[in-house]
Amino acid sequence: MAAASSSGSAKALACFHASLLAPQTRTTAVASASPRRASVRMRASTAAPAELKKTVWVWTENRQVMTAAVERGWSTFLFGSKDLGEDWSSTARINPLFIDGPEIFDGENQKVAEISQVSSPRELELVQPDNVEVKNIVIDFRGGWQVIPAENIVAAFQGCKGTVLAVSTNSTEAQVFLEALEQGLDGVVLKVDDMDDIIKLKDYFDRRNEAKSQLPLTKATVSKVEVVGMGDRVCVDLCSIMRPGEGLLVGSYARGMFLVHSECLETNYIASRPFRVNAGPVHAYVTVPGGKTSYLSELRSGKEVIVVDQHGLWRTAIVGRVKIESRPLILVEAKDNSGDTYSIFLQNAETVALIIDDTGSSGRTAIPVTLLKVGDEVLVRKQGGARHTGIEIQEFIVEK
Repeated sequence: MAAASSSGSAKALACFHASLLAPQTRTTAVASASPRRASVRMRASTAAPAELKKTVWVWTENRQVMTAAVERGWSTFLFGSKDLGEDWSSTARINPLFIDGPEIFDGENQKVAEISQVSSPRELELVQPDNVEVKNIVIDFRGGWQVIPAENIVAAFQGCKGTVLAVSTNSTEAQVFLEALEQGLDGVVLKVDDMDDIIKLKDYFDRRNEAKSQLPLTKATVSKVEVVGMGDRVCVDLCSIMRPGEGLLVGSYARGMFLVHSECLETNYIASRPFRVNAGPVHAYVTVPGGKTSYLSELRSGKEVIVVDQHGLWRTAIVGRVKIESRPLILVEAKDNSGDTYSIFLQNAETVALIIDDTGSSGRTAIPVTLLKVGDEVLVRKQGGARHTGIEIQEFIVEK
């Protein structure tokens, strides 16, 4: 398999063509086909990669799956039968493509893609990006081996002009192809007959798309710092490394979440742990994907949280471990310009810090709670306070 990722064939990954979520994103539903193996050649490009966007094609003969895909903005479908394509086209606005052996054609009988089956390292070597024969390639991995071949394809097709997709039989498998070598393939052909896989893949794309947005953060002035005694605090250990200026949004009230710094900074007291946030006690809220909150006590291995930096840029991260231990706590209260008060409990320790606005010349990104004093400014995230199972709702609520 190393041959497919060698310097002779590694030209940069194909430019992405279809939007992640927009209605013009290409989606393809496919009937069964048995394409022959072929040595596929694609032209390399020196252009820089475009924004991270993914193509989704759906392979199905289930009309409910087709409807679910169209409702989620995926409107290109691949068929093995023109009769089925015409039938579906009469009930929904779709862009049908058709399989003929190892080749895929549009409605005007123009060749738009070629299918290549890969079930061995030798067959993988035949998929080379060095010429211009096709615009798109669909790779059908066989034999239950997917991750390493997908990584080799990503490496081999860097900077190519065409689009490289892999056939996936469920949403989890699709995610593997979309994340191979972090950048992923250009897209997937989702071969399913269960609409739940369409819903799950769209939810996955929604989470990815959210991470490109920027959360508005507000400066709040510390109005109270008080040692309060013992409590059960939660350390959140992630499967990702955090950088200086990054942390988790945590608060006693969902209406105002403090940006708690990770333990990535070097100190004289303990070694750096850039995967950890000493986040607060078990009752506190933490921000999770989808605009929701979760109690710190509810986090466990495999759950997702969002990591935010001091500029509001954020990304999702997987929780690897949660540690709950009894530790001494400090109560911190802060007020914003409108006079609203927010609070958070944190462990009374030098390694626990709140992130500040990095606009001055101090070079600091955070203030340890042991040095925090009235008048210091920290960053908070203002949002709706009323919550039901972590979801923001509109209702009367008083928290104090």
